[in-house]
Amino acid sequence: MRVLQLIDSLEAGGAERVAVNYANGLLSSVDGSYLCATRAEGLLKSNVNKRVGYLFLKKTKTLDFKAIWTLHRFVKKEKITLIHAHSTSYFLATLITILNSKVKLVWHDHYGKSEFLQQRPQRVLKYCSNYFNHIFSVNLKLEQWAKTCLNTKSVSYLHNYAVLTATNLKTDLKGVDGKRVVCLANLRPQKDHFNLLQAFQILVAKYPDWTLHLVGKDFKDEYSKHISKFILTANLEQHIFVYGSCNDTSAILKASTIGVLSSQSEGLPLALLEYGLAGLAVVATNVGDCSQVIQSDKTGLLVNPKDELSLFKAIERYIQSEALRDEHSKHLQRLVTHSFSERNTIQKLTNTYLGLN
Repeated sequence: MRVLQLIDSLEAGGAERVAVNYANGLLSSVDGSYLCATRAEGLLKSNVNKRVGYLFLKKTKTLDFKAIWTLHRFVKKEKITLIHAHSTSYFLATLITILNSKVKLVWHDHYGKSEFLQQRPQRVLKYCSNYFNHIFSVNLKLEQWAKTCLNTKSVSYLHNYAVLTATNLKTDLKGVDGKRVVCLANLRPQKDHFNLLQAFQILVAKYPDWTLHLVGKDFKDEYSKHISKFILTANLEQHIFVYGSCNDTSAILKASTIGVLSSQSEGLPLALLEYGLAGLAVVATNVGDCSQVIQSDKTGLLVNPKDELSLFKAIERYIQSEALRDEHSKHLQRLVTHSFSERNTIQKLTNTYLGLN
C-alpha cells in the first residue's frame, strides 16, 4: 500500500499538521508514504520526515492543468494506491482518481465551523463525494453531517492526535516565567480572539503581571487589524503579544502556564492535545468535540462560547491555585498520551485503508 497525503499548504494550521503527522506516522506501516502540498509550502515543511516522498505542485487556480498533469504523473510513477485528501484538496484528488481509476480516495473533513454547518457550501463537495471510498470526520457533528448530506456510504469519526517536536526557544517571548497564558490558533473569526481579549482586559486589572501570547498565522486581514486596534485602544500592548506563525511552538508551550481556546466553533482542536502534551492547564470553550479532551474540573475548565466573564473567571481560578493547575494538567497529559496517541490513530487509519472496497 502506497499512500499520498494531499493538502493545500504547509502553513501551521490544524489540517496541515494532521497531514504531516500522518505522512510521518505511516512510514513504518505502509510500503510508501507521500505528501503533496498543492498551493503553498510553509513552516511545517521542516517537520516532514526525509523518508516521506514529497511533491510541491505550485497550483495557482482551481483548474490548473499543469498541476493536475504533474500530480497524475507522480501518482503513476510512484505507484500510489490511495490518496488521503485533507480539507479542500478533495477536488483535485477527485480529478486524479478519475484519471487513475485504480487509485482509492479518502477524504478527511477538518471543517472548522461545525457549529454552523447549515451555512456550508456543498454542491461541488456532494458531487465529488460520489468518488470517495471513505470519509474521516474530525468530530461527531461532521460525521453525522457527512452521512446525511453526502453520497459516500463509508464514513467514520477519527480523532486527531498531536506530536510535539522538541525545539529550542527562538521566539522573543515576552512576559514573566510562570505567568504566561498562550492561545495557539490562527487568526480566524471562528477562533473568536475578541472573546479572549475582552476576558484578558478584565484579568489584567487584577493581575497586571500576567501576559497573553497569541501564536498562529496572521492573515493581515480585517480580523487581524481589529485585533491590533483592540490591543492599542485598550492600552494592552504590555500585556498581550501577537507573534504570528512560529516554528518553535513546543518551546513556547513549555514556557507557558495556561493554554486557552476561546472559539465559537471547532472540530477537535490539535491545540488542546498539544497543550496537554506540553503539561499546560487548559481553559476552552465548549464547542465541537472539545469536551472529549477537556472534561471540566478534571482535565481542564470548559466555559460557554462568547462569554468573556466566564472565560475570565476560569483563567482566574488557575491563577489563584497552582495546585489546581498541576492537578488538571497532569490528568490532561495522561489522557492525551493514552487516548489520543499516534500509535492508536495510525492503527485505525491503516485498518480503514485496508478495508476499503
